Amino acid sequence: MNASEPQFWMMIASIVIAICFIVMALTLIAIALIAKKVVNTVNRVEEKVEPLLTQVNAISEQGKEISVQFKEISNHLSTATKYFSDSAGLIKQEVAEIKQLVGQTAIVAKDKVELVSQTIDRTQLQVTTTTDFIQEKVVVPAREIAAVMAGVKKGLEVLLAPTPKRIDRVYTEDELFIG
Repeated sequence: MNASEPQFWMMIASIVIAICFIVMALTLIAIALIAKKVVNTVNRVEEKVEPLLTQVNAISEQGKEISVQFKEISNHLSTATKYFSDSAGLIKQEVAEIKQLVGQTAIVAKDKVELVSQTIDRTQLQVTTTTDFIQEKVVVPAREIAAVMAGVKKGLEVLLAPTPKRIDRVYTEDELFIG
């Protein structure tokens, strides 16, 4: 295949387009895998925080019992427990929000991967259709015209060629020398 032929450039363009779409698909798959890892990490953090919250609640109850016996200590302990409880609630709320965000990200990533897949399929169909069209409308007629022109050229060469020299006469050495 020659670089001056349109078919060569169409093939190169098709290869470049295909490589671009493969890179986009791999990027979206990588994003989806990262989102999945984030979801798993958030789930593990939530599992580890849940027992801590249970323990915090138990400590809070014990703190209330101690506060009855030790009035002065109870004020400080009650305040600390309140802050810890608020922090635990905030952590739980943040974990829930992160979990929701990761879930939405996974859905969006899945949709984008499907969109890229559809785009690749559509592009491949368009490239095939364009290649067939160019083959049918440009390359085949050009090949036929080139063959006709080659035939016409050969015909003109035969018709316009000088008449050959006769063999029945004597030639000098210079006329016999080829080169």
